[in-house]
Amino acid sequence: MGKINFLEEFKVVFFNRTNRVLGIADISMGGVSETYVDPKVVFAIASKGNSSGLILCHNHPSGSLLPSPQDISLTKKLVEGGKLLDINVWDHLIISEISYYSLADEGMM
Repeated sequence: MGKINFLEEFKVVFFNRTNRVLGIADISMGGVSETYVDPKVVFAIASKGNSSGLILCHNHPSGSLLPSPQDISLTKKLVEGGKLLDINVWDHLIISEISYYSLADEGMM
């Protein structure tokens, strides 16, 4: 069993125009109930790497896959920021050891 059940972590997968993965960045690691994500950091990495798209991903150590109001707010903020920079935010995944929740699949993007 890894950290997925103990610490909340936020990562971003970056893609080029042909949907090739350019890399995965560890954006933040928090405690058992939250972690701070600075949109400036996300988009600085995306810009430096010449990314055209990205997928947001984090875990909930509680095991709940439902997005919190903070998750929804952050997603909206990053989607809007991406539009200004011509960087598509394709999805925000909340993951656990056994399953995931996709904000895009649920029509929340």
